[in-house]
Amino acid sequence: MSTSDGRLELDSLTTLHWIGVNLALISAVVHLVLGVSFFPHPMGVLFLLATGGFLGGIVLLLVDYRRRQLYLVGIAFTAVQIVAWYALNRPGPTDIGPPAFIDKLAQLLLIGVLATLYRWDW
Repeated sequence: MSTSDGRLELDSLTTLHWIGVNLALISAVVHLVLGVSFFPHPMGVLFLLATGGFLGGIVLLLVDYRRRQLYLVGIAFTAVQIVAWYALNRPGPTDIGPPAFIDKLAQLLLIGVLATLYRWDW
């Protein structure tokens, strides 16, 4: 069910939803720190926009706004983050520091969580 009044709809959230929320928060925090450190450079703005995307997705989930579509948009949004990071950085195996590793691992796991939630939500 989709609410349109902006109230939190937490009763329908499962443990898997909360795992996804935490993974999205990890990526949001990483992007926030990067955005603040790069600001006002255009990359800083892009990092801050990514932060907003992850946080906005969490809010939409919590108010039960079209969750099934949200899962698909979240998969695409997160996949674009991974592809853009790789395209811009072209890292080798030894070039990935702890923040990038944590962020990319969280994003890959988030995609898996969102795909599972999409399959479960009939």
